[in-house]
Amino acid sequence: MMTDALSFEKKVTQKITRRIVPFIILLYIITFLDRANIGFAALEMNKALGLTSQMFGMASGIFFIGYFVFEIPSNILLERFGARKWLARILVTWGIVVVVTGFVHNAVQLYIIRFLLGTLEAGFFPGIILYLTYWFRAGERAKAVAMFMTAIPISYIIGAPVSTWIMDHIHWLGMEGWRWMFVLEGIPSVLLGIITFFYLTDRPEQAKWLADEEKKWLMEELQKEKNAKALSHANHPSLKQSFINPKVWYLALIYFIFSIGMYGIGFWLPQMIQLFSNVLSNTQIGLLTMIPYVAGAIAMNFWSHRSDLSGERRYHAAIPLVVGALGLIGSGLTSVPFLSIIMMAIAVAGIYSFYGPFWSLTTQLLSSSAAAVGIAAINSIGNLSGFVGPYGIGMIQEATGNVKIALFFLGALLVVASLLLMAIKKEQTTTFSNMTRGVGLEQINENLDNSE
Repeated sequence: MMTDALSFEKKVTQKITRRIVPFIILLYIITFLDRANIGFAALEMNKALGLTSQMFGMASGIFFIGYFVFEIPSNILLERFGARKWLARILVTWGIVVVVTGFVHNAVQLYIIRFLLGTLEAGFFPGIILYLTYWFRAGERAKAVAMFMTAIPISYIIGAPVSTWIMDHIHWLGMEGWRWMFVLEGIPSVLLGIITFFYLTDRPEQAKWLADEEKKWLMEELQKEKNAKALSHANHPSLKQSFINPKVWYLALIYFIFSIGMYGIGFWLPQMIQLFSNVLSNTQIGLLTMIPYVAGAIAMNFWSHRSDLSGERRYHAAIPLVVGALGLIGSGLTSVPFLSIIMMAIAVAGIYSFYGPFWSLTTQLLSSSAAAVGIAAINSIGNLSGFVGPYGIGMIQEATGNVKIALFFLGALLVVASLLLMAIKKEQTTTFSNMTRGVGLEQINENLDNSE
C-alpha cells in the first residue's frame, strides 16, 4: 500500500514537472538572453556608440535600477491577476523593447532603453519562484528551482554562439550585426508571451491536464504544508510587515553581495576572453564563453539534487560560494588562456550551484503571508548589484587598465556572502525542513520552544 502511494506521488510530481518546468526554463532562457546579450553586443557596440568601459558598465547596470523599482509591485500584481496573464504581459512588452534596442544611436538612448527593459521585466523571476510554490512541495522545490535556474547557464550556452554568429554574419539592410542581434533575439519573447497566455495554468484546481484524484492529492498536500508552515511561523511578520522583516533584508544582503560577482562575470566575460587574443572572431569568443556555463549547468543540478536528498540548505548554499571565489581568484592569477577558462568554469559552477539551495532556504525562512513580497524584495534588492557589478568592473578597468584585477574583488565578496549564510542559526533552517521530512507536530512545537 505504501509502495502504491509513493508511486502515485512520484507519478503526479513527474507529470507536473514535465508540464511546467521545461516551459518556464524556455521562458527564462529567453529572459536572461535578452538581459545579458548586451555583453556580446559590446564586442562591436561599444566602438559604434563611442562607449567607454565605465559607460558600458552604466548601460549594463541601469537595467537593474528599473528592475528594483518595479519588481515588488509587479509580483503583487501577479498574485492579483494570476501568473498566466501577468507573465504573458511581461514577455510581450520586454520583447518589444529588446527589438527597439537595435535602433539606438547614442549612450543616452541606450541608458533609457535599458532602464525601460528593467521596469518591464521586473517581477518575472520572483513571480516564477512564487509560482513554483503553487505546484511543488517544499522537499521537491530546490530541484524544481535548480532546473528552472539551469536556464541561466543554458542562455549563455545557446546565446553565446548564436549572438556572436548573428553579429558576424547578419548585416541585412546595411545594419550592423549587433543591431540585428537585438532585433532577432527580441522577437521570440513576444511570441512566447502570447503562448504563455494560453499554456500556463494559474493554480492546481484549474489544471485540466491533471486527473481529479491528482488535483485533490496535490491540493491537500500543499494545504498541509501551508498549515504546518503557518504553525512554525506563528510569530512571523504579516504581509504588510514583510518588507521590513529583518530576515528579508538579511537574505537580500546575501543575495546582493553574491549577485555582484554573478552579474559582473555575466556581462564582462566576452570582453575578458577577447583580451586573450586580438585574432579571435566574435563567433570564436562566443564558443569559448560557452565552456564555463556548461560546467555551471551540470554542477547546479547535481548540487541542488543533493540538497533535496539531504534536506539541508544552509551549507549547500554557502559552500558553492567559496568554490566560486577560488575560481575567480585563480582566473585572475593566471595569464594562460586555457587555465583561465578552466578556473572561470570552476567559478561559474560554484556560483550557479548556490541558486537552488538559497531560494529553497528563503521559502523556508519566510512565512506564507510574507513570501510573495519577501521573495520579490530579496530579488529586487539583491539585483541592485546588477548595477554595482558591471559598473564597478568598468571603473576598475579604467582605473587600472586590467579588468582581471576586479576578479579578486568579486571573489572576496563571494566569501563574505558565504560567511553571512553560515551565520544564520541552524535551528531557523531546520524546523520546517524537519516537518517536511516527517517530523510530527509535537516535535515541531518542541523545536519552536527551543529556538525562542
